[in-house]
This record gives sequence, structure tokens and C-alpha cells, in this order.
Amino acid sequence: MKRKVLLIILDGVPWHNWRRLFGNLEGWVASGDAQVWKHRAVLPSISASCYASIHTGQTPQQHGCTGNGNVFYLDQPDVFSATRAAGGITGAVAHSFWSEFFNRHPFDYVRDIEFDESDNPAINHGRFHTMTGYNSTNQMTPSDVDLFATLTSLCHRFDLDYGMLHTCTLDSFGHRYFHECQEMDHACNVMDEMLAPFIPQWRNMGYEVIVTADHGQDERGHHGGTTELQRDAALYYFGPATGPSSDTIIEQTQLAPALLKRLGAAIPATMTATPFLDDA
Repeated sequence: MKRKVLLIILDGVPWHNWRRLFGNLEGWVASGDAQVWKHRAVLPSISASCYASIHTGQTPQQHGCTGNGNVFYLDQPDVFSATRAAGGITGAVAHSFWSEFFNRHPFDYVRDIEFDESDNPAINHGRFHTMTGYNSTNQMTPSDVDLFATLTSLCHRFDLDYGMLHTCTLDSFGHRYFHECQEMDHACNVMDEMLAPFIPQWRNMGYEVIVTADHGQDERGHHGGTTELQRDAALYYFGPATGPSSDTIIEQTQLAPALLKRLGAAIPATMTATPFLDDA
């Protein structure tokens, strides 16, 4: 592989909360160590549909996942399989939907929660959680610092070329409290503080890092629809590549080909959107 890349997805954070509440990330933008753009989700702007689009580079109308109740094994080329085809090693620390989309469906609690198969054609090393029992009073999410540490461990142990982390903590808080409240302000601050020490570690290990969300959330804690609050998130990039002007909106389908371009893997013909990062 040409380079190593980590993608960090903090589920359900709208653009304006990224820019006003994540002081560490914004500090790196101010210092010139990171670039930031607006990232616009596909429609429907619902979690599972966005997960599938981020890694296949296709819209839900193409890949067929219409929402969280319609999760299945995807047979289109994706970032994991394209990285594996190029000889790379992949890993994921994420909700079980990612396992079902890219490894095997249905998810088995015992078989799939900790997954290590060096010859698997998609995700070689997976650490998955299910959030079983989730509702408005029980978040059922792991501690995010544990997830960040787990990804770092996989990078050290298996020398991942491409690693992906996904956490639902802030999405769950948004559904419970909505985004204009003290509880949400605090939750975003805690996430920013937990994430911050790991970014220099990952960069020192040779990784380029992208931090973003799958979608936003509106004033009533909803997403899935068409408004900017529901669709728009921030995308922070740590690395040497140059992207478009800061006022450019990155479409969600551009993420998969951009990741593969940075990794040096072939971009499948099914990923037709233009990568937003150059080849520097």
C-alpha cells in the first residue's frame, strides 16, 4: 500500500456542533495541522444507509440499504474489499451493522464479536458491539476511549493499512437530549477530549486520519430527511494531501474513492464520484 489511513466516524453530529464544540479538532485546523470541510450525507440520511454509502461509494438507491431495518450483506465492491485486493490489511472497531454489511450476515454474538481472519476478503480484524437493548434511557454504548484504544491496539498488533472506527455515543445522546442543551455540549466536549490524545499517536504511527460523522441531527434529534441539520457534518483530514477550497461540500459518495486513492488501491468502477484529496 502507498499509505496507511484511519477513518473515525462519530455518529450523528451536525456541522454546527462540530465547529463550536470540538475545540481540539478546531485547534488543529487553526494551527494548520488539519483541514476541514462540510460533509453531506446521502438520502435517506439514516445511519445504516450512510454506513453503506461511505464504504461502497454508492447511494442508497444503488446499494439498496434503505434504513436501519434493512441491513444485509452488500455484494458491491467496498473500501475494505478493495484494500484487501491490493494486498492491504484491514480492521474495524464498530457497531455490528458494519460486520453484517462487509463480512457476513446475520451477526452472531459469539462468532463475530471478536473477528481475526488474515485471509478474509473484507475486514481482517474486527471488534464489534451490538447496542442490544438500546432505548431512550439506556444508551448501551461502550466507552469511546475504550474504542479508540482498541483500534490503536489493532494497529500495533496487526499493522493495519486501513482501519475504521465507528461510535454511536453522540448519536444516542442527540436522540435523547437533542443538540441544543447542556448535556449535548458536555458530551461533545468529552468526546473531543477523549479522541484528542489518540490523533498524535496515530499520526506518529504513520497514519493519515479522517474524522467525520455519517450524518447530522436536527433540533428534535432526528435525521433521515433532507435538511442541512440532518445531513451535514464536518470532515477533518490530518495528512499531507491537499483538498478543495474550504467552502466545498464533500458528498458522502466521494469518501470511498478518496480513501482508496490515498491507500493506493484501485478504485472500483462502481465508485463514480470524484475523490476529494489529491495524490501528494
